Amino acid sequence: MEPYTAEANGLTLAYETFGEEGDPPVLLIMGLGTQMIFWDDGLCEALAASGLYVVRFDNRDVGLSSHLDQAPVPDLAAVTAGDTSGAVYTLDDMADDTVSLLDALGLDSAHLVGVSMGGMIAQTVAILHPARVRSLVSIMSTTGDPAVGQPTDEAMQALLAPMPRGRQEAIERTVRTWRFIASPGFEWNEDRVRDLAGLAYDRAYDPAGFARQLTAILASGDRTEQLETVDVPTVVIHGDADPLVTPSGGEATAAAVPGAELVTIEGMGHDVPRELWERLVEIIGETVERGEEASVEA
Repeated sequence: MEPYTAEANGLTLAYETFGEEGDPPVLLIMGLGTQMIFWDDGLCEALAASGLYVVRFDNRDVGLSSHLDQAPVPDLAAVTAGDTSGAVYTLDDMADDTVSLLDALGLDSAHLVGVSMGGMIAQTVAILHPARVRSLVSIMSTTGDPAVGQPTDEAMQALLAPMPRGRQEAIERTVRTWRFIASPGFEWNEDRVRDLAGLAYDRAYDPAGFARQLTAILASGDRTEQLETVDVPTVVIHGDADPLVTPSGGEATAAAVPGAELVTIEGMGHDVPRELWERLVEIIGETVERGEEASVEA
């Protein structure tokens, strides 16, 4: 099935929905260079079956959403060395994309669930557009403080490995990266990742978009002080074995948001294995319930 599209913040964003429109809306925001299909269909369906209206979408510069093909491609060597002057946009712009998508969907507010960069975007929406957020679940993410959540050297090397030439090389690179960052405490499903990598390549392969997104993250600075203004039910989920956004990132996020709950999952890396879906659905459902109650009281 082809995804829907919406005009949002001057871009076209591709999105898909699960569940009934009248149920509490949950917007799933994906991470760096990763398409919405990595929010597994089964997880989305489980969330919908629990009574939620689920929306997943491709961020700008990935998948079937708008790619900024006319924009410069940042020099990643310079970017990772600290020069972010080549940033085409920041997380603020991606937060505005998210809010504009809510407008297009006719939603005055929603519950936000973000992984990795998606968690950063969700945090930024809660900071800049507090009235649009009913609750926040930030998964395997961080505050932007360079003192916390930094990847291991090996993880950074995997992230910045040379870009592949052609479909098969792209699939193998994705599999290698995901094998490295996957949760060591849970079963690794290589076939699933390989299939998704092939589908992602066929939908839209864009290393330049990845570079622009990574630069946006590094150019956006530290949100710690601003996170103190977030006033919605918030849960921070992080694996104790995450090599890409190390656990101090989640700990700092939970410490920064007043009243936030930190859930540390033993054996979880930088992915969401199938064995954790039930727990994740439960945590999101409980957070949504608190957010709905708070919205009624307000």
